Amino acid sequence: MGSLTLNNVKEFGPKESEFSIMLGHGFGLDQTSFHELTELLTPHYRVLRYDLTGSGATPQEDFSYHRYRDLLGYVLDLEDILNALSVKNLIYVGHSVNGMIGLLTSIRNPTWFRGLVLLGASPRYLNDPAAGYKGGFEQQELDQLYDGMRQNYVAWASGFSKMVTKHSDRPELAEQFADTLKQLRPDIAQYVAKTIFESDYRDKLEEVLTKTLILQTSNDVAVPTEVGDFMHRHIVNSTLVQVDTEGHFPQLSAPKELAVHIHHFINQL
Repeated sequence: MGSLTLNNVKEFGPKESEFSIMLGHGFGLDQTSFHELTELLTPHYRVLRYDLTGSGATPQEDFSYHRYRDLLGYVLDLEDILNALSVKNLIYVGHSVNGMIGLLTSIRNPTWFRGLVLLGASPRYLNDPAAGYKGGFEQQELDQLYDGMRQNYVAWASGFSKMVTKHSDRPELAEQFADTLKQLRPDIAQYVAKTIFESDYRDKLEEVLTKTLILQTSNDVAVPTEVGDFMHRHIVNSTLVQVDTEGHFPQLSAPKELAVHIHHFINQL
């Protein structure tokens, strides 16, 4: 099975567009989380979407604990996809962990990328007091999160989705995230969560050559504002923009503002 089929790659908008935008979703989501953003971008750009292996429409039996023991497995998947596509002037929009997947891929293949958009991304989720780094979580908090996933995954998914989406006045946002979380095989979800939350790619930030837009929201329990500041300081050619929404999923809560920021970013390239 080819990578385009395996990862459920979809294409929207005009192929002849000067720029191609690839949208990469984060943990617990699938590419449908970009539905509204896709509709806003397709009048102007070729838009590509895919599902991370183990998520969405990908065959969960193809998930390999060994291949995805760190983010390199996902980077290799993305390289396979980009090799199979005729992409020019690629703008990669990576949400959450997919921001790091795109970033690492750009380091390995800098000529493929015209721009990176890091949407609620983080190089490390654990606090590191010795280095003065605030990632958002203590190890004890992560251990409690893993315990909740093991004990009652469905109940955990419902509670976790509310905690990270915020916007209590818009419960449909948490429900949307909970729905895709519950579609994950619980053992895969637990393994991937541990891989993501205990990763550390801070030392890779200074290797980024691609022009980068960092989009940071407020009141994001997974990625506090200090993380956006840290990435901005360590990615040389970067711009940091505060999005006027809270929670970890601005593509759900503020797609129109994201489209404006992405369009402005591309116009400056």
